[in-house]
Amino acid sequence: MTPIISVRGLTHRYSSGTPFEKTAIADISLDISRGELIGLIGHTGSGKSTFIQHLNGLLKPTSGQVLYNGGDILATKKALREARFKVGIVFQYPEYQLFEETVFKDIAFGPRNMKLPDEAIAERVFEAARFVGVPEELLEKSPLEISGGQKRRVAIAGVIAMRPEVLILDEPTAGLDPEGRGSILQNIADYRESTGGTVILVTHSMEEIARIARRLIVFEQARIAMDGPPAEIFCRAKELRDMGLSVPGTALIAARLRELGVPLTDPVHTMEQMVQAVSSCRTGEPPC
Repeated sequence: MTPIISVRGLTHRYSSGTPFEKTAIADISLDISRGELIGLIGHTGSGKSTFIQHLNGLLKPTSGQVLYNGGDILATKKALREARFKVGIVFQYPEYQLFEETVFKDIAFGPRNMKLPDEAIAERVFEAARFVGVPEELLEKSPLEISGGQKRRVAIAGVIAMRPEVLILDEPTAGLDPEGRGSILQNIADYRESTGGTVILVTHSMEEIARIARRLIVFEQARIAMDGPPAEIFCRAKELRDMGLSVPGTALIAARLRELGVPLTDPVHTMEQMVQAVSSCRTGEPPC
């Protein structure tokens, strides 16, 4: 099956040909399949944000290609327009981009730009609001009248309302309290499960990404340093620490328990997995 997104030899240099030239990403190649939930991690300046802006043509590469459903997104104006509707990006602190008179109008902004009829726009607004947990009674309120967490949900809903096949979220839980972070993450996981869409989540939080991602891509100095399942990536704790990254606390605890002779099974990098593994050990049930 053709990957929904393929990246081939992608390189981007800022201020090319000047003394301030900087290579933000260098010779990146990878495939992203339909329905994947991917965590994109790396320290500040590693290339993550530059990379995601190429996936729907917001940035043009210095060299290389981005293919959507097998076609170069920059081949024609039509291909680029399709990519920008089908690959939706929610940037960090998106609530600062809300500007319409009502929550409804803000969520409807994207579908309206798609030239959809009013009935279809309303259907998408209500659908997106449900996905992110925005109650219908808030739709006629001004974005200025709702909480910060609700604004974040509204901003995410505005992208979901375009029904993208690929949803990219850049630090979607930044600045939220623990309850708000957990709720947003669950909304994202539920959205992917309900729609079968592809989700790419950019984050600095290993604890968060361990909860929902099935594949991790680690950026380091403009290149991909690691790419694989969370259990495989988190086993490389020293390499991650050398990059300035961390490992979920549960994974470190599990490693220490194994050193002490507790026969925990892999993977153990979330609290739920830890509880299950320890419970299995205590009851003597397999697979521990």
